[in-house]
Amino acid sequence: MERVVVTGLGTLNATAKSAPGFAQALREGRCGIGPFSVFDPSTFRTQIAAEVKDFNPRDHIPRPYPIKRMSRADLLGFAATLEALQDAGLAPFPPELAEETGVVIGGGGGGLLEGERFYGEYLRTEGRLARFSALSAVYCASSADRIAALLGLWGPKTTFMTACSSGATAIGYARDLIRGGTAPVVIAGGTEPLCRITYAAFNALQAVDLEPCKPFAGNRAGLSLGEAAGILVLESLRHARARGARIYAEVLGYGVTCDSHHMTAPDPEASGAVRSMREALRDAGVSAERVDYVNAHGTATPANDAMESRAIRHVFGDRAGRIPVSSTKSMTGHTLGASGALEAVASVLAIRHRFIPPTIHCTVPDPECDLDYVTEGAREADLSVILSNSFAFGGNNTSLVIGRFDGGKG
Repeated sequence: MERVVVTGLGTLNATAKSAPGFAQALREGRCGIGPFSVFDPSTFRTQIAAEVKDFNPRDHIPRPYPIKRMSRADLLGFAATLEALQDAGLAPFPPELAEETGVVIGGGGGGLLEGERFYGEYLRTEGRLARFSALSAVYCASSADRIAALLGLWGPKTTFMTACSSGATAIGYARDLIRGGTAPVVIAGGTEPLCRITYAAFNALQAVDLEPCKPFAGNRAGLSLGEAAGILVLESLRHARARGARIYAEVLGYGVTCDSHHMTAPDPEASGAVRSMREALRDAGVSAERVDYVNAHGTATPANDAMESRAIRHVFGDRAGRIPVSSTKSMTGHTLGASGALEAVASVLAIRHRFIPPTIHCTVPDPECDLDYVTEGAREADLSVILSNSFAFGGNNTSLVIGRFDGGKG
């Protein structure tokens, strides 16, 4: 089987607008959650989110790439893709790779923000000035479509919508495409915008904290919504070596399971989460004893954090309390369909730069959450294997295993 390696990274999120900037933000424990301006939140229960501030698409997407009729999700995703390709040494994109390069993107909100603006304009003008062309990018799959079309890629193209695990699932599927010989290179990740519908839904569920979220804390009161794009360039080891690419890390395996429990609440017994982690480790051929760090789903909702802590205890047994765990959502907010990909980028950066990102805002202990949550700032660590969790609504669970590249044979 082909080994699958990471050769490029790209991201825009509330803490940084590049992968190197993101590494620095994670090391500093920088919080990107606060007042935002994508839309007016004054009528909602909460008024904070993790926004990609001052986002000017032309700062990241040069001409002659057209940006007309692209949604905010499309623009964030394509900007992160261009960064990842530049980072991988694939810009301009080699035409000889076009026919076999894949695109796999996770998402959720897609062009809902643009749909909301269209509807508001339609109501205000009774339809007279409404631009129906604005609806061309409403559907979630448009981000993968844009990437493939603008780069002229003809390989496999897929969009995943498995709620908060979409980005992680996209990376796992991309690995399958490469291992199966379908594509030697796959652009994989996720993109998600802030929008009113999503914001209203989480406020209606009262699942959003009035303050920046506090994963695993005893006084946690819900998540903080965010937006982001996280993109990885994945390649077969053979292909990466043949072109002399720099290799960041290796995608060792992944696991996908379903809770079959509830549409929005996780299974309190953590059965789906446990099976997801165990399947990922089995797929990777890695024992639980080799995991150096768990990048937790860590949403800061009372139910999720207790469930995930319980699941980690089940999987790692007596060693669970000695494995560092952190939630980067405490800095980036919960970016939903992009979160699994953004956290995969964070995991690769943690391996590359030898540190564990902190869980910020966690100052009040919770007896139900009794693991090593890395709350006192970033921790220097020589990491070999990271387990990254994404546990979504509907019980859609995905766990990724990302490892340091050891330089062995492909």
